[in-house]
Amino acid sequence: MRFGARLAAAVAARGPLCAGIDPHPGLLASWELPVDVSGLERFALGATEAIAGEVSVIKPQSAFFEAFGAAGIGVLERVVRLAKDAGALVLLDVKRGDIGSTMGAYAAAYLADGAALEADAITVSPYLGFGSLEPALERAAGGDKGLFVLARTSNPEALSLQNALLSNGKTVAQGIVDAAASANAGAEPFGNIGVVVGATIDPGELDLSALNGPVLAPGFGAQGATAEDLRKVFGEALTGVLPSSSRDILKHGPGAEALRAAVKRTQASLTASALG
Repeated sequence: MRFGARLAAAVAARGPLCAGIDPHPGLLASWELPVDVSGLERFALGATEAIAGEVSVIKPQSAFFEAFGAAGIGVLERVVRLAKDAGALVLLDVKRGDIGSTMGAYAAAYLADGAALEADAITVSPYLGFGSLEPALERAAGGDKGLFVLARTSNPEALSLQNALLSNGKTVAQGIVDAAASANAGAEPFGNIGVVVGATIDPGELDLSALNGPVLAPGFGAQGATAEDLRKVFGEALTGVLPSSSRDILKHGPGAEALRAAVKRTQASLTASALG
């Protein structure tokens, strides 16, 4: 079953919320956990166990696990397996981008069948050229894996690059969206290649109408965007938008019931805004 179809089915069953697992040192401390591998393990596994059965997508942030070395990667492997066992799709936030055989190795590390960190989808950076992602695009085109390509992120440092104009008069970000749309042409219910578009960008800044793929929308929750902002940026009828929330949910831990309640409140706000 193609990733786009798997994602559509998951969203239909559990809603569009993408819940991040971000073991930031500040969050570990707020849970009264040591900022070491033992604290990482209790935080990440506890959060995943509490919420993975409630959401369509779990998004571990790889960097916070990598910071603890090999032991941290071991915890990440367990998070991936635990989330999948709970029925969630795993979008591993790694933002890899390189060329040639190196990009191929990244794609194999995260998307190959049986890989230790095999995810359902990963985030990738196209800023060595969209074509540099070909090894990952090929794996995604094979069927059951997806990519989310950075297009228009919400950090202020990105504006001068991502809104720079190409020779055809379009912005760099729009060019990335259009390239993803070409890869998704003809797929139903939508394709395997998504884009990352910040929930705090200006409404109308990008034309996503031809994308035919999912949109990961960070910036929701702790970074300031509300469910109403999502509707303004992406439109009421746009399918495949995955609002991503991490700290706004995780701050309610460590109790499992409190975490699940935070997820349910967030899902309810999305439903009320017509994105659920």
